[in-house]
Amino acid sequence: MSKLKVAAESWPIRGSFTISRGSKTAAEVVVVELSEQGVTGRGECVPYARYGESVGGVIGAIEGLRGRLEGGLDRLGLQSALPAGAARNALDCAFWDLEAKRAGHRVWELLGLPAPKPVTTAYTLSLGDVETMAAAAAREAHRPLLKLKLSGPEDLARVAAVRQNAPNARLVVDANEGWSITDYAELAPKLAVLGVEMIEQPLPAGGDTALARMQRPVTLCADESCHDAQTLAALVGRYDMVNIKLDKTGGLTEALRLKAAAEAAGFGIMVGCMIGTSLAMAPAFLVAQGAAVVDLDGPLLLERDRPGGLRYDDSRVQPPEAALWG
Repeated sequence: MSKLKVAAESWPIRGSFTISRGSKTAAEVVVVELSEQGVTGRGECVPYARYGESVGGVIGAIEGLRGRLEGGLDRLGLQSALPAGAARNALDCAFWDLEAKRAGHRVWELLGLPAPKPVTTAYTLSLGDVETMAAAAAREAHRPLLKLKLSGPEDLARVAAVRQNAPNARLVVDANEGWSITDYAELAPKLAVLGVEMIEQPLPAGGDTALARMQRPVTLCADESCHDAQTLAALVGRYDMVNIKLDKTGGLTEALRLKAAAEAAGFGIMVGCMIGTSLAMAPAFLVAQGAAVVDLDGPLLLERDRPGGLRYDDSRVQPPEAALWG
């Protein structure tokens, strides 16, 4: 049985972060601690309003399991006790951390996986006007992979300006459901000419059936349309890749299941994140091994990270230390 502690934390973002559906100036996260016999495991999640989540709602869902957790509910039982989402993610990752610390082994050893190697993360350029994004690209031109947040109007000019100011960087773009099918048909061939390697979630989830009939001059990646393994079947023929985020899958357990199922179905793998601290990135780091695109730059967008966080050498991310997680 586990003793539960749950708390909300606010981590200021450097400046602000803007996507097609709005801006924010802080990462509002929920941190869970599960303790047994003097050992504590931790997990962090980022509630997302797009999925009907709030900090209060996530804390309420976790608190609703207090009795069962303290009565012996384990990580496997958790999978059916809560739906996929942020609340289950924090608990699932805390369970993994607790299991590793109790066993005196790293999580990847418990999973029978090789020790993780450093990965190169994308660095995200927040949505802004053409001049603002051009200036941001010039500042970050040394990074090998840039991810651009887009919204529809002026997107071609935004990408062209970024390409001009970061000529050697690989580019991927994310519309966050902000395009119409007309936007996609017009923009995709032109973005291919500009060297864009991937377009993430151009159309609204649930409104993307038309993609099955469209040409794909640029690789398409599902984000909001892909949550857990059960959502994969509907994506066949519409997308080439899926973006795995632990806050969508409901934790590392389902993220690994989704990765295996996606690879078996022929999808490429992207591993992404909400904006959070290194505690949220660390479990995703294991899923990111071998992924075609890694987007675990959350801590780079914050004013500060939590103590003992992941080490970022520019865009190169080192594996987590045991004191942080796992």
